[in-house]
Amino acid sequence: MGALSKAILLFALNWLDAQLTILWVRLNVATEGNGFMAHLLNRSEGSFLSVKLAIGALALARAATTAVATHNAWLSAILTPFLVYALAALGLNILTGYNGQISLGH
Repeated sequence: MGALSKAILLFALNWLDAQLTILWVRLNVATEGNGFMAHLLNRSEGSFLSVKLAIGALALARAATTAVATHNAWLSAILTPFLVYALAALGLNILTGYNGQISLGH
């Protein structure tokens, strides 16, 4: 699977995550842990979805740019881990919110 395919899959999963978050919050099954995203979700579903998709679109554009513009092996060896860690940090920020409090199986 190429880098562009992975980026498109990541964007699609981000969209699915946004839809499921809206559904679960509206059905009172879960709450949004990130304070900013919770504020957007309380404001309107459209603003929440727009921000989620904008984050996914930025990741998609960055991955696509890297996949197309990078033919240098050294440059791709530096950029690929950087992008992976950046996406992991973004996911952790969304998961833990601003307080950083999360319980993982306690």
